[in-house]
Amino acid sequence: MSKDTNRFFAPSGKTIKLKDYSTKYTGDLDKETGKATMRLIKEKLSDYQGTLYAGNSRSVLIIFQAMDAGGKDSAISHVLSGLNPQGCQVYSFKTPTANEYDHDFLWRHELAMPQRGRIGIHNRSHYENVLVCKVHPEYILNERIPGYDDVKKVDKDFWKKRYDSIRNFERHLTENGTVILKFFLYVSKEEQKNRFLDRINDPKKNWKFSSADISERELWPKYMTAYEEAISETSTDSAPWYIIPADKKWFARLTISQIIEQTFIELNLKSPELPEEEMDKLESYKKKLLAE
Repeated sequence: MSKDTNRFFAPSGKTIKLKDYSTKYTGDLDKETGKATMRLIKEKLSDYQGTLYAGNSRSVLIIFQAMDAGGKDSAISHVLSGLNPQGCQVYSFKTPTANEYDHDFLWRHELAMPQRGRIGIHNRSHYENVLVCKVHPEYILNERIPGYDDVKKVDKDFWKKRYDSIRNFERHLTENGTVILKFFLYVSKEEQKNRFLDRINDPKKNWKFSSADISERELWPKYMTAYEEAISETSTDSAPWYIIPADKKWFARLTISQIIEQTFIELNLKSPELPEEEMDKLESYKKKLLAE
């Protein structure tokens, strides 16, 4: 991984403090150069996707988490716009349904895992269960877990077990061929305000704004603590977290693209080679077609 993108990596086993990361960083790049670089990367990602699909032995899971107006939707649409939709599986997770609450908290996410040869994109993810639920522990009661019928019982031991479950879940996935990349789009509170105002002032964007956005914004410090703890507990060498500066959307998109590209390079995927007898058959088929 390049030195610049490596700066956004959240090391395994380290206590993460978001104050050590920037929301505004853009390096030495300007917007136009960044956008031009990203266009080149998107062309490469399309080729990598084809090789991934042909090999049919690995899958890639890309997770996007952020505060409201953090830029998840636009990052997904821009970064992955050059990919073949048939090779992608995109999920946007909302509040669990009654049926989903009848299962463990990882159940619906396991059902959404990408098949071999495909790229899965999760807009929000199983991490909502240690982020929004950490800020609103009363939501845990909806899961009807034995022994947790009161918010006061949702203690440090509960969260320790939940982090353990997530680490074990991701370890199981990676050991069976899924490559996991987790992106936290780190936007400042000031930039979030500007984006909320933009949504309010632009009639075409009014639908994006909700009164709940304001009430959740008031809980900003609690959310930042929840993110710090979740990333510290679950960033591993095999399923790393990246804390992406997101105040400048163009830079966030570029950085995510670079990390995905570098991950594919390191995978060193190869197109499958046919056995010699199959190659001989292809040659005969070729001659037959040319003789028509």
